[in-house]
Amino acid sequence: MPVGRPCDSFRRSVKGYGMSVISFENKVPEIGARVFLAPGAVVLGEVFLGDDVSIWFNVILRADIHWIRVGARSNLQDGVIVHVENQQCATLLEDEVSVGHGAILHGCTIGSGSLIGMGAKILNDAVIGEGSLVAAGAVVREGFKAPPRSLVVGVPAVVKRTLTDEEYARARGTAMNYLRYKERYLIEGLGDEKMSLEIGDDS
Repeated sequence: MPVGRPCDSFRRSVKGYGMSVISFENKVPEIGARVFLAPGAVVLGEVFLGDDVSIWFNVILRADIHWIRVGARSNLQDGVIVHVENQQCATLLEDEVSVGHGAILHGCTIGSGSLIGMGAKILNDAVIGEGSLVAAGAVVREGFKAPPRSLVVGVPAVVKRTLTDEEYARARGTAMNYLRYKERYLIEGLGDEKMSLEIGDDS
């Protein structure tokens, strides 16, 4: 699904408090309300960040050759890398997705309320269904499809079973925890884009 064109107020090349929001070839990040961008984060190109998203320390979203969309209330934890395949595979995270430290997402789709474990790798054209849990360190191969509420584990990853109600609640609950965390940082004035952005003209 294409990302809508941003309004002029999002034409910015920003370096503030160590984060960077960068336009590329007239593709400009679009940032929703109450978004937290931590120092060291880089958001480049045709990226859409929904309301209440949190992008933590040293996360990279590079949408130079296709688009990246991060749904509302999602969180990308420290060191996550998100990229795309050249005009073939965009990357879509639906609402309330949690991506653990050091994971790599490349040209894939992650269903709402899913939890991607630390260091997991999810490759082109893979689809993780709503409310799923991808275990830490899993490698999800190209084109892999996991139905909703799946426990995905291993190298290469397989669907081991359906999540229990407790596991499903944990996967979805992580996003709510990170909503609270990012609010604490915004209160401290860290990563608040309204305070830290410099508006630039890329024309």
